[in-house]
Amino acid sequence: MKTTGIILAGGKNLRMGQNKAFLEVQGERIIDRTRKIFGELFAEVLLVTNSPGDYLDLNLRIVTDLYREQGSLGGVFTGLFHASFPHAFVAACDMPFLNRDLISHLVSLSPGHDIVIPRTEDGLQPLHAVYSRKCLPFMEDLLRQGNLKIIDFFHRVKKREVPSGEIFPLDPHLASFFNLNTPEDLARIQSILSVDPHP
Repeated sequence: MKTTGIILAGGKNLRMGQNKAFLEVQGERIIDRTRKIFGELFAEVLLVTNSPGDYLDLNLRIVTDLYREQGSLGGVFTGLFHASFPHAFVAACDMPFLNRDLISHLVSLSPGHDIVIPRTEDGLQPLHAVYSRKCLPFMEDLLRQGNLKIIDFFHRVKKREVPSGEIFPLDPHLASFFNLNTPEDLARIQSILSVDPHP
């Protein structure tokens, strides 16, 4: 796809106590699972991190935050700034069940839109979404204001929300949006895998 894939790996991992990207699920590090999927889907893959030395073995293009200590918004902005293509799909590094078919569907909807974003019962999913480079000035406005809430610029761009009903045929358990923040989340993974070994 003529789209950039952006992996966000800038979190501080405070609640987990270790780097979430390197946690293993089904015997494979989450970051390796993500790299594999992104490598199959995208013509360009970027990893955004402020610890580049930790990820040298991945053989990915690594970029560091343009605005330091500015959370996920700063990471999305940095990845999008460095992206070579007009649109980029963004995902966090702690999402072990990314779904190729769902990602492809979201990207297919991107022409004519600046954001393509899933909406589940938990709300919008800004760390599993497609962004246009046209979002950059509006993101930068928030960063300069010290407002790190990603969705606060959405009203300024063309947005396509993808409801759960459109997602279920591709990801029946909505496992794509599961992310790991705590040791308890690791335990929850086992219950997901017990229902579907290949979510």
